[in-house]
Amino acid sequence: MSLATGSDVADFEADGAYAVSVRNLCEFAAKLGDLDLRFTPSPTAQQGREGHQLVASRRPPGHEAEVTLTGTFTGAGAGTSLQVSGRADGYDPARNVLEEVKTFRGAVAAIAPNHRALHWAQLKVYGWLMCHSRALADVTLSLVYFDVLDQTEHPISEVWSAADLQVFFDGLCSRFLGWAQSEQTHRRTRDAALRALEFPQLPFRPGQRDLAGAVYRACVQSRPLLVQAPTGIGKTIGTVFPALRAMPERGVDKLFFLTAKTPGRQVALEALYKVRGPGAGTGPTPVFPLRVLELVAKDKACEHKDKACHGQSCPLAQDFYDRLPAARRAAAQQGWLDQHSLRTVALAHTVCPYYLGQEMAHWADVVVGDYNYYFDRSAMLYALTAGNQWRVSVLVDEAHNLYSRACSMYSADLTHGETVDVQPDMPPVLRGKVADLLNQWQLLQMAAERTEPPATWKLLDAVPEDWLRSLQRLNSAVGEYLNDHAAETPGAWLPFYFKTLAFATLADEFGEHSLCELDLALAPTQGLLEVGRLALRNIVPAHFIRARVEAADSMVLFSATLNPADYYINLLGLPETTQSLEVPCPFDPAQLAVSVEPVSTRRDDRLASLDALVDAMARQFEQQGGNYLAFFSSFDYLELALARLQTRHPAVPVWAQQRQMGEASRHAFLQQFDAQGQGIGFAVLGGVFGEGIDLPGRRLIGAFIATLGLPQFDAVNQAISQRMQARFGRGYDYTYVYPGIQKVVQAAGRVIRTPTDTGTIILLDERYREFRYRTLLPHWWRL
Repeated sequence: MSLATGSDVADFEADGAYAVSVRNLCEFAAKLGDLDLRFTPSPTAQQGREGHQLVASRRPPGHEAEVTLTGTFTGAGAGTSLQVSGRADGYDPARNVLEEVKTFRGAVAAIAPNHRALHWAQLKVYGWLMCHSRALADVTLSLVYFDVLDQTEHPISEVWSAADLQVFFDGLCSRFLGWAQSEQTHRRTRDAALRALEFPQLPFRPGQRDLAGAVYRACVQSRPLLVQAPTGIGKTIGTVFPALRAMPERGVDKLFFLTAKTPGRQVALEALYKVRGPGAGTGPTPVFPLRVLELVAKDKACEHKDKACHGQSCPLAQDFYDRLPAARRAAAQQGWLDQHSLRTVALAHTVCPYYLGQEMAHWADVVVGDYNYYFDRSAMLYALTAGNQWRVSVLVDEAHNLYSRACSMYSADLTHGETVDVQPDMPPVLRGKVADLLNQWQLLQMAAERTEPPATWKLLDAVPEDWLRSLQRLNSAVGEYLNDHAAETPGAWLPFYFKTLAFATLADEFGEHSLCELDLALAPTQGLLEVGRLALRNIVPAHFIRARVEAADSMVLFSATLNPADYYINLLGLPETTQSLEVPCPFDPAQLAVSVEPVSTRRDDRLASLDALVDAMARQFEQQGGNYLAFFSSFDYLELALARLQTRHPAVPVWAQQRQMGEASRHAFLQQFDAQGQGIGFAVLGGVFGEGIDLPGRRLIGAFIATLGLPQFDAVNQAISQRMQARFGRGYDYTYVYPGIQKVVQAAGRVIRTPTDTGTIILLDERYREFRYRTLLPHWWRL
């Protein structure tokens, strides 16, 4: 709920009233009992809207739909009042019946008791507001459950007196108002502190002041900004600080700092810790009144991974909502809520850390988390922003990663093999629907065998209609089964159902922004084509994430590699008003020696050029000993070069990235880069060692990049290129050149990390001499 919009503060100060919606009031003060996250299918948003419209259309003349109601609660102290408002679904003045409609799927009896209690709480509040506004002595409250599948109504009616409804209303408001007052006090204190905030790392580094000024203006002026800034100028604190300073000036409720990877969260938290001042993260009363929350994945926060998320299984879910008020107060008082601190508070109050974090997202000033919390299909932060009309500023760290991540969020696939495998695990009553889907897989295979020429990958104009209908029938049957058997623990087939739901959802929005692909393979025994996989591959996520961009009051996307800007603006759905800034590199070009070695790393030339390539690497190592990284386009190419270097130059120490590396193996690889060490570490461009690692000083003095980084010229990328050409007029650049050079610049950025670093980059490909590639490289490189 929004306790902190600029208008809320002004209204509160003018007349002592604080505004809250009926829904938010009830969710805060009326939830009781266990946390219960057992999966039960629920209507889609569209089904919910259509259900409400259908119920309203069935009502007689004179029935009032969407009735706006408002009332005021006055607390015991002076100037402490609460304005509560909302819209009741319907009122029949002739029968004096007030309705609240809730859509559902399945059996009414399967609706959880605590959900019913929340629904009744909302209806009772509406009941009092109606009695008060129309001077009614009593009213009939009708909670109407509407089944979206068979379109039947299941009303539950009770007659309530106005006096009893007022008692209920006053009780909820009393519980809420104390919290609202403390939140208003916190907001005023926070804004005053932010207005007086000083940059914690003076003097500014070169370029950092320009960065901070541009971010501040973007936040205050409510517009998106794309910033390309080099490594080493302090991008994180240079964006966090001005965004915080702009919050009180713009009336911003929350700042979201979104990262692609876990190390990015840690860097953001370190910057925020510095801004809050020494000692701000300890003790019950923070020095700086800024609540910072770190969101982590559920599997990382779960204390009982062997238990289900409901009160009958997990002790931290039992009585969760009864214990939540005290935990919420303690967490708000703590202020600094990184993963460790949040867990400490949660366990002290015997509540789930993960879901306490979800609750505290309502009350934090700054939230640090992964991209998916705002950009994904079911993104919590976006849903809260839209639902509560928050005014938010969004900082997107390492924004060059957002395109690929967003594409994966809005892509889905399903394989024939997993459909075969899941059938025996399904409840017997559902196996027929799986069999129908398998028949559709077979028909796809037969159609594929008739096409000429035969190919193992096919681009389809649309999702096969009959196959999709079969999938939808399966989804409907599974949903009904789960509703009818809510008490059962779903089997191992539930993840398959989640995949089919995701696929069907994206199929409903299929368009030019995505590709529909059919993968086939040769049967090992008969040599015939067999269907393997059907996929929806998103290639222009703008269609899906544009609404999320527009929901932010301001959005700053920053990275060391955002060139050219229009590539990101077009693919991410940024508005035409987006401004771009390139912060000049603060490093002296003399710190980095960049050269091009005229060899060919094209696939057909690799064997012939391998000797020249490894000789160039060995020559540089002999001239200047130290630690180097060598990047290749694939593991196959890496292994060829590694073997040839060991054969021709056995004295050069080497170590290599492996195809499968756990966290311990990755750590061991990086530990080889000791400041006193020497050798060449072999890695794959675009992999885990291509960005996000920090090896300053003598730990890394150079890099060899034996590739342009261009994606493979296969059927998939050719189809993407054609689609990009049709939409943007630069298919080859969008598909191959820009993604490839981006990875090259990221990898090269590992070499110079501080103002005192020096190093060497050798580009092992003659094509780097071509203008179309050189113009995309950092301007401060001297080639």
